[in-house]
This record gives sequence, structure tokens and C-alpha cells, in this order.
Amino acid sequence: MISVVDDDESLRRSLKNFLRSVGFRVETFASAEEFLTSAQRETTGCLVLDLRMTGMSGLDLLWHLAAANVRVPAVILTAHGDEQIRQRCLGAGAVAFLDKPFRGDALLDAVQTVLR
Repeated sequence: MISVVDDDESLRRSLKNFLRSVGFRVETFASAEEFLTSAQRETTGCLVLDLRMTGMSGLDLLWHLAAANVRVPAVILTAHGDEQIRQRCLGAGAVAFLDKPFRGDALLDAVQTVLR
């Protein structure tokens, strides 16, 4: 199960369609808070997270999960990244950090790495 958490509806829909087209089971969430209250919190094998969202950020979500001893590998997507934030995300459990716009094959490689 891949959970896509992004406050951009069109990107959520595109990611869902793309990941499903290559055989993954995908659920989408408009916010970190929505993901946290869902049943998929327990069954997600990979998170695809936007870094900057309304409410809780992708990094805040990773910290929240870590504080609850829940380790879900994540791929962070952002249009606002720098090396410092990249390192913070990787330290919080992200496996990959992709700048928007990203290539589909880069996302697919990152997700496949997480699920191995």
C-alpha cells in the first residue's frame, strides 16, 4: 500500500493514476492529519509526501510517526527544498527527496527502493 499525502488535488490524482498504472495499491490523503486518522496508517508500506502542506507538513508527519514508534519509509516531494531541509527529512525517516517537478521514473525508482 502506498499512501500519497499532498494538499494539491491534481497532483494527488496524477500520482494515484501513475502508481496504479504500474501495479501499486494507492490511497490518497489531502492532509497529514487525514492520513493519521485513517486505517491506512497501519497498512502503509510507503508514504509519498509533500513537504509543504496546509496544517502539518510532511516533515512534521514523519516526526509525529517516529514519536509514536511508527516507522513508515517516505519519499518527500517538494518545490521548496534545500540541502538543510533535505538532511532533516532524511534524518526523520525519508528514503528519498525529490524536487518538483520530478520525473516519473525517479519517483518509481524511489518507491521501489522503499518497498524492497
